Amino acid sequence: MAIRITKVYTRHGDKGETHLVGGQRVPKDAPRIESYGTVDELNATLGIVRAFNDAAPESPVAQRLDEILRQIQNELFDLGSELATPPDAVWGGMIRIGTEQVRTLERTIDECQADLAPLTSFILPGGGKIPAFLHQARTVCRRAEREILRLTHHEPIGEHVLSYVNRLSDLLFVLARWTSHHLGAREYLWEKGLTLPPGRPPRGKRKAEP
Repeated sequence: MAIRITKVYTRHGDKGETHLVGGQRVPKDAPRIESYGTVDELNATLGIVRAFNDAAPESPVAQRLDEILRQIQNELFDLGSELATPPDAVWGGMIRIGTEQVRTLERTIDECQADLAPLTSFILPGGGKIPAFLHQARTVCRRAEREILRLTHHEPIGEHVLSYVNRLSDLLFVLARWTSHHLGAREYLWEKGLTLPPGRPPRGKRKAEP
């Protein structure tokens, strides 16, 4: 289906409402809007990752990461469209997240995991710019999962949507470790009960207040 956008603003949302696929008007903080809005936020975060990856030196790892993220970003648009479509507006031939998308995420997780040593501790987000933003994307993905779950308490959704988002957050975690590993970046491990060392006294004496 061809899409042609000729006007960005419509003024239709000035009173805090928007429309779903099919024309139904709903508040902008409705569970369905929150769900696909968070998916959109996740997509934007992955766009930042791809921008940093594009600026990185060419390598098989950078190329593979871009292939993976390109696929995910397009699937997130499909997912957003699915979430924007209430049950009474579903049409024949509509693209929906299914088992194949979930299995592809699982295969990619296994592919990247094969390069990594098993974890012996929880890790802290970081490990370079690209891994750090992948960790941020993971947390946004987890929030999207919570928003979508909240939506299911009000309306039915596609059978495989929650599985897809759950698996995607797992993949983003693995991708953060995978890119950190191949970039040779340091991986920060959680140090349980860590406390700051005693502070050093300032050098010299402070001048007395007038």
